[in-house]
Amino acid sequence: MEEYLKAIKEKVCTICVDSDESGQCKMTDEEFCAVELNIDKIVAAVNSVDSDRTEDYIEALHDYVCVSCKNETDAGNCNLRNDVNCGLDRYFPHIVEVIRAVQLR
Repeated sequence: MEEYLKAIKEKVCTICVDSDESGQCKMTDEEFCAVELNIDKIVAAVNSVDSDRTEDYIEALHDYVCVSCKNETDAGNCNLRNDVNCGLDRYFPHIVEVIRAVQLR
């Protein structure tokens, strides 16, 4: 999992709105990065899909990760996702690309 996380930090964290100009995370100790917290579930979600459709990967993300997130309601709604404030949801297409690239090495 460390290899995936390292690659994501190099390719995705540098463009994240929660990072500074040098790509360093600006999240406080009271906040958490959904990617770091769920990297094993994220990789499992990506590996569960064999498709060219982004929607299929997003559905897997919701099935593997979002269902256990404290921000997800029983009805499957998420205010963070709806307000485009979930970094994992916002950058997931990039994360998929990075995970696939790591696997091709």
